[in-house]
Amino acid sequence: MKFTLVSILIAGVFIGGAVLLSRGNGGVQTDTSVPINNVSMVDGKQIIEIRAKGGYQPAKSVARSGVPTILRFNTSGTFDCSSSVRISSLGVSKLLPQTGTTDIDLGVPKAGVLQGTCGMGMYPFEVAFQS
Repeated sequence: MKFTLVSILIAGVFIGGAVLLSRGNGGVQTDTSVPINNVSMVDGKQIIEIRAKGGYQPAKSVARSGVPTILRFNTSGTFDCSSSVRISSLGVSKLLPQTGTTDIDLGVPKAGVLQGTCGMGMYPFEVAFQS
């Protein structure tokens, strides 16, 4: 009886730890629907940085319209479908390296929302361009 109780307790600890680790951020829930400050200006170009691994973070970005813009994807050991990026409205389909950065030149975007997804359509992201 004592052995069974200890076994169940140990199994619960292992399962709980696996669930926390599988979230990829130490078990801390983050709200990917809230835009964060991932946009910077470098040499007159707007750089929007998005991390690609297990989806896209942040999933929503806000940037200025009318400014030359680069969409930069950062990967670090990315082996899932987020290593394939599609932006249908621009006819863009790119395979990202497992580790590194990939820049997509967006030109000078007009006001509106740019939507993209992974190659399988499971992980969406968007950039809202505002005046």
